[in-house]
Order: sequence, then C-alpha cells, then structure tokens
Amino acid sequence: MSENYIENDRYERAAKRVKRIAAFYRHALVYVVINIMIVIINIQNLGEGESYFQWHNFITLVFWGIGLLAHGLAVFTPGFILGKDWEERKIKELMEKDKKSWK
Repeated sequence: MSENYIENDRYERAAKRVKRIAAFYRHALVYVVINIMIVIINIQNLGEGESYFQWHNFITLVFWGIGLLAHGLAVFTPGFILGKDWEERKIKELMEKDKKSWK
C-alpha cells in the first residue's frame, strides 16, 4: 500500500468520526431546546396549586434522554460494545471474503 493511500484512509476515517460527533452535538442541542420548550408549556398549563413534579411531565425528557445517552455512547465509546477497532477488523474480514469469491 502506498503512503498516500494510508493517509487518505486515515483522513476519511477522521472525517467520518467528526461528522458523527457533530451529529451528536446537534442531537444534544435539539434535545435541550425542545425539552426547555416542553417544560415552559407544561408550566403554563399547570392548574392552580398543581405541582410540576408529575410523571407525565418527564416522559419525553427521560426516554429521549436514554436515546441521547445511547447516541453518545455510540459516538464517544465505539469500542464499548464491540471492542476496539471492531469496524476495521470487520472491513478486513469482508474484504477477504469478497477477494476469495472473485477467485
């Protein structure tokens, strides 16, 4: 393999990772903005003497928060579930299978 090919591959992997990180930050920003809007709407719709701390006021926050946490784990700890460099090993494995099928 040429040095240029390796450098291009490293650049593409880094660019892909940056896109995944940016997507997570956008997701987190939307989560915060939307949940602030939901809190404001819920506070405005409270009855007189009614407490805000009721389960239905936190459903979106909790379940979307679980999804956001999973997204963050997938972006910032890619080896957390499948192990370090899993994608690279899988790509090589599939390339080898493809190479054998062409022979």
